[in-house]
Amino acid sequence: MDIRERRQRKGPADRSAPPGRTAFDKHSRLLPGRTDLAALRRAPRQDVFAGLTVAIAALPLSLGFGVASGLGARAGLITAVLAGGLAAVLGGARLQITGPSGVIAVVLAPIAVAHGTPAVLLTGLLAGAVLLGLTLAGADRYLRCVPAPVVKGFVLGAAAVIIAQQIPAALGRTVPHGEAVAAAAAKAVGGFLRNPDWPAPAVTLATLALSLLGARLRPAIPFPLLAVVAATAVAECARLPLIRIGHLRTGLPAPSPDFLVPSEVFGLMPGALTLAALVALESLMTAAAADTMSGTERHDSRRVLFGQGLANLAVPFFGGVAATGTMCRTAINVRSGAVSQLAALTNAAALAVVLLAAAPLVSAVPLAALAGVLIATALRMIDLGSLRALSRAGRGQAAIAALTATLTLAVNLVTAVFTGMVLAMLLALRTLTATSHVEHVVVPAQRSPLPDGSPPPAAAEAQIAVHHLAGPLLFTTADRVLGPVMLPSPARAVVLDLSRVTGLDSTAILMLADVIDHHRRRGAVVHLSGACEAHRVHLGALGVPAKLSPPGIAFPTAAEAVARAQTQLHPPTPTPSPSPTPSPSPQDGSPARPHP
Repeated sequence: MDIRERRQRKGPADRSAPPGRTAFDKHSRLLPGRTDLAALRRAPRQDVFAGLTVAIAALPLSLGFGVASGLGARAGLITAVLAGGLAAVLGGARLQITGPSGVIAVVLAPIAVAHGTPAVLLTGLLAGAVLLGLTLAGADRYLRCVPAPVVKGFVLGAAAVIIAQQIPAALGRTVPHGEAVAAAAAKAVGGFLRNPDWPAPAVTLATLALSLLGARLRPAIPFPLLAVVAATAVAECARLPLIRIGHLRTGLPAPSPDFLVPSEVFGLMPGALTLAALVALESLMTAAAADTMSGTERHDSRRVLFGQGLANLAVPFFGGVAATGTMCRTAINVRSGAVSQLAALTNAAALAVVLLAAAPLVSAVPLAALAGVLIATALRMIDLGSLRALSRAGRGQAAIAALTATLTLAVNLVTAVFTGMVLAMLLALRTLTATSHVEHVVVPAQRSPLPDGSPPPAAAEAQIAVHHLAGPLLFTTADRVLGPVMLPSPARAVVLDLSRVTGLDSTAILMLADVIDHHRRRGAVVHLSGACEAHRVHLGALGVPAKLSPPGIAFPTAAEAVARAQTQLHPPTPTPSPSPTPSPSPQDGSPARPHP
C-alpha cells in the first residue's frame, strides 16, 4: 500500500477525531491532575501549619460574614468548610483560600431583607451557574488582563481594609456588621478616646508583636497560632474583660427545596449577575496577588472560575452563603508558608472540626488576639519594594496603584478595579500614541537638461513631498500626525509612506482619505506606499485606493512611488535622431572634405 492510499484510507477518521479529542481535552483540564496530587506531598508539615493558622484567623471572619449576609454565623462557617474544600480541590490556584467575604455580604444583605433566606440561597446558586457559563465561554482570558499597578493597588487596599476591619476588636469594641469599614473604624476610635479600655489594645499589640517577630526569626513555626493560644490562656487566667467569639451552635439543618423556585426569581437575576462578577473578579485578583506574594506559583484562571462556580452551586443546598477567593485568608496562607492545596484542605477540615466538636473551646478566643494576627498579616501583605519600583517607573503607575488602594478601602473592590483599569488603559494609550510622528522629506523632481546641456533651474512646483508616517495611527493621533500633511504645499506630487505605521483604525483611514482629496483638489499627484496586507484590506474597505493617482495603485516602497511621481511630472522627451546630410561626391578623385 503506498503513501497516498494510506492517507486516503485514514483521512476521514483523522478529520473527525480531533474535534472530539480536543473538546474532551479542553474540559478534562479543568479537573485535578497528577501535578496537583504530587504537590500535596511536597511539604505537608508546612501546609498543615499554614492551614491551621488560616483556620484560626478565618473562624471569626466566617462567622461575622455569615451574620452580615443575613443567614447567620453557622451559614458562614458551613460556607468556609464546604466551599473552601471544593475550591481547593477543583480550583486552579493552589494557595488560594475560599470562603465568605465582606464584599459578598454587602450584596446579599439587602436581598435577605427584601426577599428572605430562600432568595439569598437562590442568588448564590444562580451566581454559581453564571460562573460555570463564564468558564465554558473562556471569559477568564478577559478577566485576568489586569495591569500590575491595579494588582499592587488592590493588595495595598486589601491590607488597609483588613487593618480597618480589626480596629474595633483591637480597641475592645463590638465589631459592626453591614457598616462601611472606614466609618466603623473611625467610630471605634472615637468611642475609645471617650472611654479608654486598655486590656484589648494590650492583647492586640502583644499578639501583633509576637506574630511579626516570630515570622521574621523562625518562619517555620506557626507563631500566630501560638500567639492566639497564649492570649486566650492569659485572658482566661486573668479574667480580662475582653470580647470573645462566644457560643457557636452546631447542627445546621438542610434548607427547604422551596428555595429553588421562589416567585422573585427574575428579580434576583441582577443581584446574581453582580454576585458572579464580584466572585470572578475577587477570586482572580486574589489568585494573581497570591502568585505575586509567593513568587513561584502561576494560577490557572479558567480552573479558578470553574472551582468557584461548582463551590457556589453546592453551598446553597447545605444552607451556606455565596463564597469567593478571599484576600485576607489567602495572604495568611501564603505568608504562613503554604505550598499546595493541602493547606486549604487543612483549613476546611479544621473549621469542620470546630463546627462539629470544638465550639466550646473556640468560644473563649478573644477577638482582640485575632485582630493582632490579622493586622500582622495585613502589614506583611504590603510590598514596599514593589511600590517603590512603581514610583520609579513613573508617576502615572504609582497614581493608579494609590487610587486603586484608596477606592478599595473607601468604596468597594469593583469600583476600585474598574477605575484602575480605565486609568491604566488611558495611560497605556497615551504612552502608545506618544510614539506616533511624521517625517517630511522633499525630493526635487528630475527635469530634462537645457539644450546647452546645463541643469534646469530648480522650481518649487516641481518638488515631490514624501511624508513618512510612523507609529500607531489611531483616533487619538490621527489629527496630530496627519494635520501637518494637509498644510498648504507647492509640491506637485505627494507620497504618503505607511511602512512604519504599526496600527490603523477607521478614524485615521478616513482622515487619510481627506488628505488625499485635499492634495488632489489642488492638482497634485498622490501616491501611497508601504502599506502591509492588513492595512491594505482596511484601506480598501473604506475606499482609499480609489482616490490615488492613478486609482487603485499602491507601491511597496516610497522609492518606487517617488520614481513613478518623477515620471508623471516630467515624462522623458524622446530625442529625435539627426538625419544624415548628403555630401557631394568628389569629381576629381580627391578626398571629401568635411561639411562645415
